[in-house]
Amino acid sequence: MNVDAMLKEALREQADAVGPAPADLADRVLAARRRRRAGTAVGAFVAGAAVVAAAVLVPRTDDGEDAPPAEVTGSADVIAHPDQSPPKDAIAAGRTVLAAFVTHKPVKYADGDGKLTRTYGVLDPTTKTYRKTTDWSWLTVAPGARTAAVLEKKLPAKRVGILDLATNKVTRWIPVKQGAAGVEYSADGRKLVVTTYKTDPDHLYKDRPMSDGSGPEEPSQGHPSRTGFSVVDVASGKGTWAAVPLKGGEMEHNAREDFLFAPDGDHVVTTSMTDGSPQTYALDGRRVPTPEKLRHWLMYAEAGLSPDGKLAAGDFAGGKNTIAVAVNDARTGALVDKLPAQQLLAWADDKRLIAWGCDPKRCDGKGEFRNQLLLVTVGSDKVVQLSDFRKASADYPGRWSPQFTTR
Repeated sequence: MNVDAMLKEALREQADAVGPAPADLADRVLAARRRRRAGTAVGAFVAGAAVVAAAVLVPRTDDGEDAPPAEVTGSADVIAHPDQSPPKDAIAAGRTVLAAFVTHKPVKYADGDGKLTRTYGVLDPTTKTYRKTTDWSWLTVAPGARTAAVLEKKLPAKRVGILDLATNKVTRWIPVKQGAAGVEYSADGRKLVVTTYKTDPDHLYKDRPMSDGSGPEEPSQGHPSRTGFSVVDVASGKGTWAAVPLKGGEMEHNAREDFLFAPDGDHVVTTSMTDGSPQTYALDGRRVPTPEKLRHWLMYAEAGLSPDGKLAAGDFAGGKNTIAVAVNDARTGALVDKLPAQQLLAWADDKRLIAWGCDPKRCDGKGEFRNQLLLVTVGSDKVVQLSDFRKASADYPGRWSPQFTTR
């Protein structure tokens, strides 16, 4: 999510007040989704991007064969805590685990500028609970949910840390001399794409004010300064950097426009404030046409493509009095099903998805709608509650946003 959108989310949702159910609920859900689409940077998508391919980094046996990883959360198909929000204990479904969640808080400086800060809840593979941390400006969990890539507080950072989630210690540092401000894993966990910037994309400038309508204007997002990306081999720490600067004026770009791996692993993609479709690049930085198999991958639909590549998460598909979201044919873009949810976040398997949603009669709240993590199934009306309704807490001010990976 771009800095401007995250700031709006933080300002709007910290109060998390509850009021009567609005009559125009479905219209507001649709409007909210479309508002977010135009300004959504890739950071919002990566919550589900790690689960779009089937491969997982696995250990080797003594005879050199791949051995299945010991699942961090055990073998239970669904692990739900519908009484917890933010969650305290591990949540998982199918091949996918809620590896971490994050809340955003704007901090204002004495000079009128500010910074968007993040508080993470990260799954501890030993205790199976979420550990709170404010140590990092950026954290993304690897497939398998045993390690994470982290960036130190000052951005752009000169190195990426590989964090052991069991010990909460950085085991090694990978230098990035171009200055890192965003980092994401490939679906197999073997590579990182590091987005590089000249200045901190999370810095909030007083000369770019914004208000959510409920209070005074606050400093808004920074100045676009992306310089490119580096693709890094996790095992060796070696990488190659490609220059991909933002072109055009400041009004055409978000301060943060990160890269992530496409589901095929052979490309990286990003999106801009003015173009919500994938902008596809070869790993050496060349802009290339989006492959046909990715044409119906919607960048703003966090779940992306199903593990087998046959289905694609779609947009809100409800009406004035109904809540529904589309699942499309990944090859043609044709509608396959409408599921009882607001937003699709991650695929649990080829037919089930983790989503935000709720009973429409309970979708109430001041300025927004309430929602909780649900498990929904293509071709079925079955809904399983995975978490309680999203809300703020003393430990995690502001509503939390999930980060999923394979387990």
